[in-house]
Amino acid sequence: MAVDTFSLRHSRSRGLLALLLISGILLASAIIHLGLGARTIAPRTVIEALLDYDPRNFDHRIIVSLRLTRLLAAILTGAALGVAGMLLQTVIRNPLGEPHILGLNAGATLAVVIGSALGISSAQWGLLQPLIAAAGAGGLFALVMFTASAGRSGPTAMKITLCGVALSAFASAVSAAILILDEQTLQAIRTWLAGDLAGISPEMLRIACLPMAAGLLLAFLLAPRIALLTLGDSVATGLGVHTGYTRAQTVIVIALLCGAAVSIAGPIGFIGLVVPHIVRHLVGHSLRHGLLMAMPVGACLLLLADIFARWLLAPQELATGVMTALVGAPLFIFIATRYFK
Repeated sequence: MAVDTFSLRHSRSRGLLALLLISGILLASAIIHLGLGARTIAPRTVIEALLDYDPRNFDHRIIVSLRLTRLLAAILTGAALGVAGMLLQTVIRNPLGEPHILGLNAGATLAVVIGSALGISSAQWGLLQPLIAAAGAGGLFALVMFTASAGRSGPTAMKITLCGVALSAFASAVSAAILILDEQTLQAIRTWLAGDLAGISPEMLRIACLPMAAGLLLAFLLAPRIALLTLGDSVATGLGVHTGYTRAQTVIVIALLCGAAVSIAGPIGFIGLVVPHIVRHLVGHSLRHGLLMAMPVGACLLLLADIFARWLLAPQELATGVMTALVGAPLFIFIATRYFK
């Protein structure tokens, strides 16, 4: 009993220390991020703008009016993708589970491209884009799981990954075909398709926060039942969990998070792959603690990726999604080689 109590206290202390460390990195990254741009602003001025805003100060106006929205978009998108990746890897019991690889981002992108090509009015589009993206993400992932379930072996980790890659490629090809035939739509969302945080409006960010907040709330409410799925369907059923219903609810939550993230920043990949591995190293396998840690870790990773995307080729900028792919693709190969030995 004493050993168990000591282990619990040690785990809590380790988790708290990790949270403080990640929060410190996130705060420092946010200050650096707000200072970057065509006009470099010193960290001291950034802090003054946030704590004691002076509308007559030109640097303060740049930070609050222009750069703060991009910072909030990076933090919220990274947090949503981190939680989505954590849920996805838990519910399908696959360390390669990631929204970009398993079709959610491609499905959301295809839905947004179709909606834009159909010419939905700008007033309607602002309200509907996050939900349309969420529907596309959930629909394609459901197709991935249905396809992977075929055959005697059922939905194994390898089959889910391969089906996700194949259907993602198919959805991306359909999106590309639509854009080739509709040059006006291509011009309108060209930068967004690369996964970029530039030019995000405060209105779009506020609208996307609604499904994102709903997804995060549902994730924590479902966490105890989702955690039981890791014990196996028979054990979870014996403990009173309706496995099929719980998985369906989890897919809806993941779709809401991915749809909101894609509607803000486009199809940014690999954040959802890396975050769960970092989180499990920091706080162990507790899903509820993992979800809490996944938010700042995801936010921190995407914020750092956006900083490097803006800094490497300054004054020009890389799309944030390009930077996450440059780092995430080798990590995916490394994790795959370890898992599928």
